[in-house]
Amino acid sequence: MSENFNDPTIKDPRPSSPVVPIKLGLDDSFQFRCRKGIACFNKCCQNINIMLTPYDILRLKNRLGLTSAEFLEKHTVTFDMDAHGIPGIRMKTKPGTAECQFLTPEGCGVYEDRPAACRYYALGATTMRAKDSAAPEEFYFVVKEEHCLGHDEPRTLTVREYRQEQGVEQYDEMTREWREIILKKRSSGPTVGAPSQKSMDLFYMASYDLDNFRVFIASPFFHDVYDIEPAYFQKLLSDETELLQFAARYLKQVLFGENTIPVKPDAIEKRKKRREEIMAKQREQMRRDMEKDMENEIDSPE
Repeated sequence: MSENFNDPTIKDPRPSSPVVPIKLGLDDSFQFRCRKGIACFNKCCQNINIMLTPYDILRLKNRLGLTSAEFLEKHTVTFDMDAHGIPGIRMKTKPGTAECQFLTPEGCGVYEDRPAACRYYALGATTMRAKDSAAPEEFYFVVKEEHCLGHDEPRTLTVREYRQEQGVEQYDEMTREWREIILKKRSSGPTVGAPSQKSMDLFYMASYDLDNFRVFIASPFFHDVYDIEPAYFQKLLSDETELLQFAARYLKQVLFGENTIPVKPDAIEKRKKRREEIMAKQREQMRRDMEKDMENEIDSPE
């Protein structure tokens, strides 16, 4: 059931917003249609501020034939999602403009793999956790920008029908656990505390740089700690959607202690031993380098 979420007793100091202040459920209806030939076609793509989800990045980097690191470097910019500097990713625009880099005269150049934010337009979606509630609540709202004529088109459909039409269900399913991480971090606030740089680097890799996360889980350090069934591990290496969902589980385990990935009983001891071995090799290499430098000093002419 739709619900007005404006409080008339509170004066909003912000400029007027295109958001229609009515909460919509899946079976609530709204009027909208975007089509080629409408006078405002592509206008929304000429002034973008698109936050990319992990699944957005997966779809786009594969479409363009790039590694995740290459895609991030060429097509995105980072921003801070909170006061602690948790990294988010935004789509780059064409130089000197706010226009989407993938916009062509014919429309979206990556339409079949366009981000979830583009698929949802002119709907907005958000997730909130009510006080004393364990489960987050998802709801939707209409966004009416001045340039958009799609709201005048004679077509009414439900939020559920629009989501199916635009193909957002798979996008939402693939990022559900990741969004829960963001929501939990925001709702916990100071109780979680400022994450270390190592935690932020891990969050960035597991969230956005999937190709390097695959290399990470194949490392001896990872296998010293986690007890993953061999057949499932091979699936993680070959199936990127499975790997993306595993990455969210891994972040929940590392950041919030939600233990869903089995840990080996001797994990701590094995990791300690491997670190000691690496440190010993480093010390030995330093010793050799010093001896070599001393020999060079003796042999060099005055």
